[in-house]
Parts: sequence; structure tokens; C-alpha cells
Amino acid sequence: MLDTHSCFQSQCPIQFILDMLGGKWSLLILRQLWDQDCRTHELLTALPGISSKTLTAKLRSLEEHGIIARRAYPEIPPRVEYSVTPKGKELKPVFMALYQVGQQWLHRDDCVCPITENAEPTVAATTVPVKELSNCRRSNDILYSPSSMDVI
Repeated sequence: MLDTHSCFQSQCPIQFILDMLGGKWSLLILRQLWDQDCRTHELLTALPGISSKTLTAKLRSLEEHGIIARRAYPEIPPRVEYSVTPKGKELKPVFMALYQVGQQWLHRDDCVCPITENAEPTVAATTVPVKELSNCRRSNDILYSPSSMDVI
């Protein structure tokens, strides 16, 4: 069993990202913004069930963390658009992994997601010499390379 005590004494990288994203709405907002800029009303339409108050709070939080950018145009009426920043685009492997696991668990291939369009698979079968496997950590039957945390 892994010793996670040191991870609780300092800030755990996984907890840091989860705290930054703050729940399902942030992930769904990022999915909507992935390949196109959107205005607030477009996000409200695309995300049934989210309230204006929650959307505004999540957009502000994502903007404060540098995950999305807010662009206000000096027009009457005012126009504001949101887009994913390069820092936000660094989350693509996380989204791809979530998409692949969800697709596998749902047993379906018919979902079209803007994040997966024109994307190469993030998890690929690789032949690894047995001696290299001794340096890898095992977590739930997935082997991770110690240098890059790539799934092997």
C-alpha cells in the first residue's frame, strides 16, 4: 500500500486540481468552451440545469485560476465572450481520460465531444521490457512510468 501521509502534509497535486475545478459544472463549461468562444447565454443554453448564479460563479473561478479568459467588447449592449486559455488546454489529457473511461463504461462510441475531435488517443498499448516494469507504480491494475506518470 502506498504511503499517502506525506501527500496530506503538503498540498496534494490531485486535490489542488480538484479544488481549482470545483465540481461538475466547471468541467462541463470547459467542454463547451473547448473549440469555440461562448457568451454567457450560450453556455446557459448548452448546459441545461445550471443556474445563472452558478454559471457566473464558476466562470469567475475559472478565470481567476487562469483556466479561461474573459473578453469584454466595448459595445452597446455589452458583449462578453469566454475562451479556454493555453493553461486550460493543458487539461486535455485529463478530459481525454475521462472521455475514454466514460465511453468504455457506457459501452458506446456515439458521443461526439469537442475535446476528442482530431485528438490522438492518450492511452495506447505499449510494449515495455520487463526490467523497466520494476520501476513502475501499480494503481488499480494500471502501470505508471515513474518519470512521466504515463500509463504504460
